[in-house]
Amino acid sequence: MKEWLYDWGGLNVALFHAINAIHAAWLDQLMLGLTWAGDHDRFSLYVAVLALASWWRFSLAPASPTARTWMLAVATFSIGYLLDGMLVIGLKSAFDFPRPPAVFAPDSLVVVGTPEFHHSLPSGHASFATLIAAALWPTAKNLVVRIALVLYVIGVCLSRPYLGFHFPADVSFGSLISLFVVMAVRTVLTKWIPAARR
Repeated sequence: MKEWLYDWGGLNVALFHAINAIHAAWLDQLMLGLTWAGDHDRFSLYVAVLALASWWRFSLAPASPTARTWMLAVATFSIGYLLDGMLVIGLKSAFDFPRPPAVFAPDSLVVVGTPEFHHSLPSGHASFATLIAAALWPTAKNLVVRIALVLYVIGVCLSRPYLGFHFPADVSFGSLISLFVVMAVRTVLTKWIPAARR
């Protein structure tokens, strides 16, 4: 089962080496920046910015659908962060898959930063980045903003194997988990809010 769900018949390792083999000084800095932007430690920063944006939209037109969409995005992001965090931590402990530095010899991969060896699946960075983008998706009416959200998630996901911390399967599963969490939270909230008004 693991061979197909995680190893992808060898493709997981092959993709890791293909991504991890490409390195340049400027690219290292870009990937470190993307990893920083996808770190769950940034939750306070992101939720503060989202709350300000929501408050601004609400102050302009309290009864507008746009204000409601922004408030729903903040609530989805906040609740999703708690649920997603518990899920990711639980799965990391349950699976305890090795990270690339624990699998490969030091001369067969590049690690930018301090190597980590345990709890590879799922990637918390990929999960958090997807959580942000998915929670904000309904507020992004502009095609350029939606493309930026997609590029942000792809960038964070690529940064993890590039820097030597995760396999592609780790980031894929991390992203999928967050998508399901956001869809579930948004579904519950959109049903609960009209019921609360009644």
